[in-house]
Amino acid sequence: MQRLQVLAKQIAPDGEAGDALQRAPASSTPQWDADHHVHNFDTRRGPVHIQWFKGGKTNITYNCLDRWVIAGNGNRVCFISEGNNLGHEKTMTYQQVLTEANWLRGQGVRKGDNVVLYLPMICELPIAMLACARIGAIHSVVFAGFSAESLAQRVQDCGARVIITASAVMRGTKRVGLKGIVDSALEMARGSGYSDVRRVLVYEKSALPREETPWTPHRDCWWHDEIRSRPEFCSPEWMDAEDPLFMLYTSGSTGKPKGVLHTVGGYMVQAGIGTKYYFDCRPGDVYWCTADCGWITGHTYLTYGPLLNGATVVIFGSTPAYPDPGRCWRLVEKYRVRIFFTAPTLIRALMQHGDEWVTSHDRSSLKILGTVGEPINPHAWEWFHKVVGEGRCPIIDTWWQTETGAAMISPMPFAWETKPGSATLPFFGVEPVLLDEKGREIHGAGQVRTGRA
Repeated sequence: MQRLQVLAKQIAPDGEAGDALQRAPASSTPQWDADHHVHNFDTRRGPVHIQWFKGGKTNITYNCLDRWVIAGNGNRVCFISEGNNLGHEKTMTYQQVLTEANWLRGQGVRKGDNVVLYLPMICELPIAMLACARIGAIHSVVFAGFSAESLAQRVQDCGARVIITASAVMRGTKRVGLKGIVDSALEMARGSGYSDVRRVLVYEKSALPREETPWTPHRDCWWHDEIRSRPEFCSPEWMDAEDPLFMLYTSGSTGKPKGVLHTVGGYMVQAGIGTKYYFDCRPGDVYWCTADCGWITGHTYLTYGPLLNGATVVIFGSTPAYPDPGRCWRLVEKYRVRIFFTAPTLIRALMQHGDEWVTSHDRSSLKILGTVGEPINPHAWEWFHKVVGEGRCPIIDTWWQTETGAAMISPMPFAWETKPGSATLPFFGVEPVLLDEKGREIHGAGQVRTGRA
């Protein structure tokens, strides 16, 4: 009963967002009148397929940005970007992000075009994702630590027409020339017979000024120059719920990287409600996920999920121990972070430097701690809970993968007990089962598959 009471409070509707949608003109929100769920799991009846809200029209950026602006919250901070060096910070409001997300249509990008994003962790990376989604282009973010060869493979596989990158980036004391890597990747792609990339948009970073940036005339252009001619407003392209939103490649740790395609409607709802319930995320919460947008966590729990819930998102563009191991906790104190979501690898790395780097900073703003990417060992879990969270913040240990789009198994904060090393219980509607190598359900060790309840 106590669990149900906690969940009931969390599920109470947000009046702010609901009122905004009620006040919006009828013509600004698309209508839908179709069966919400069509599927076939029986091979005897035809090909296996599933369609969710097919025929429904929406745009994820409308729900991430427009509705908050319509509600009168355009001046709420949307992104806080903390750069490589101390003091290099930038803030952008929801209104500013909405305006900047309007610029891509003027570059000749159309609905269905594939756009590869090879950018460091700066505000402009999620803005580029939103700009693609705004007009129905399919974004494919490639982690900006990958080689030219890895980038070339993904550019060819997804059929990219446009690449958005930066001149260079500083990681600690090391400079990485991203534009040069893009040029090398395109040379490799041409050597394999692929030459469909017609435009490379480059964001200028101080790590490599314009005059030193390698350049191909008529193909390359500067983000800063092109964005000056953007319209003040770009109407969202209304997308079918089953239209593609983005393609993201698996890490390739178990073979050749595979492109995973997520569609608009189901992904949007899953990202929004998962962020809301797993992290008790509310409008105005300062939310920091340390993941890179090159991974699914950076899509769901740094970009789309938090913005769907009206949060203020911290974007960190450096390494966690630069210039010292107190960098993370200094930012928690500085920005009054409420939700902190990171990986066990980072937790273990920071543990090695001792508790004093943590305890010397005020962490009273923290309410929720989360982990992602790998199982967390009990010792790291206990340290994260007791030292970082002062024993009062629940640990949201998430289990999922690129293919699922959002967490499948994880505790609800304050709703039930947690324990080190356990992701606890599945999310609403998720039915996990164990399979053997032949796909037969078993009890005991095996491969996890998620089904429907």
